[in-house]
Amino acid sequence: MNKQASARSCKVALVLGSGGARGYAHIGVIDALEARGFEIVSIAGCSMGALVGGVYAAGKLPEYRDWVSRLDYLDVLRLVDVTWSPMGAMRANKVMEKLDALIHDVQLEDLPMPVTTVATDMVRQREVWFQHGSLLRAIRASIAVPGVITPVTLGDQVLVDGGLLNPLPIMPVLAAHQADIVVAVNVTAHTPQPVMLEELLPGSAPAKRVAAESDGTEVVSRWMRDVRSATRRLWQGLGNPGGDKDEADPAGAEERGKHEWGKLDMILQSFDITQAALAKYKVAGYSPDVMIDVPKTVCSAYEFHRADELIRLGRYLGDQALERHLGSKGHRTLPCAEDPPVGDHPVAGD
Repeated sequence: MNKQASARSCKVALVLGSGGARGYAHIGVIDALEARGFEIVSIAGCSMGALVGGVYAAGKLPEYRDWVSRLDYLDVLRLVDVTWSPMGAMRANKVMEKLDALIHDVQLEDLPMPVTTVATDMVRQREVWFQHGSLLRAIRASIAVPGVITPVTLGDQVLVDGGLLNPLPIMPVLAAHQADIVVAVNVTAHTPQPVMLEELLPGSAPAKRVAAESDGTEVVSRWMRDVRSATRRLWQGLGNPGGDKDEADPAGAEERGKHEWGKLDMILQSFDITQAALAKYKVAGYSPDVMIDVPKTVCSAYEFHRADELIRLGRYLGDQALERHLGSKGHRTLPCAEDPPVGDHPVAGD
């Protein structure tokens, strides 16, 4: 790694980290890379990074972007399929059905570039790299946040979110095929002080930022109230031993729902903190050529209704990081069209 890229170098091995809704920033980073003439030739992704990377490799990122950019907080709420299983609070079936409609059951080995998605095997307590087989299954295993989204059982493996052990999977691209540089996107970056999304995007006056923060807080608050209301309505018949008692006592069911969602919020925040620390260790051991940090405080992991602004943030931070990298090499653009011809990419896992 850390090759001295020449003015003609433009082939990128891309690492997309986990981080829930903040993973929408990966889309903006991909925009920034393509706008400057970089060619993405290999992807390793974890959780939301696995999802965005897989959809991109399957050629369906524009359709996915169009869908998520139109989601408001009520649309996101409708995607929540509560189960309250001991293995997780949600099944993620509705999201996976949408992905199935977009990319169908494409195989990882049939994608035009090597793609690795990372999950965690709870039984053996180790990383699992998906480089062959169903892309949908690989994504589903990688996004299964422990305690929040039900795990995937594959043989004797119980697979959950790869961010549990490796939120920024740089290792799979260390030997990236034909790549000139490695670009990593960490969307759980730690900052000394909390940084709001509006503070990072240009053109936001202080007064506007305060209003935006207030509005954003209210949106999240309303979203959580609606989720809790849905929880109360769905509590009956979803494994709750209260059953008839809940029907007669909806207030009691709602209180239980608030308690459960409070626990989920704590799980997600704790997971964010752990991933931020792990990502720092990964970068310290295997430093990429370009590091793009998205502070974990820009939004909560479950704010999936903020796709448009998170994509814009990813584009902005990606542009800044690439500008610094290109400036250090003494040039502003990469003339990819003048690169000498090269052979086809080997299939991942060969």
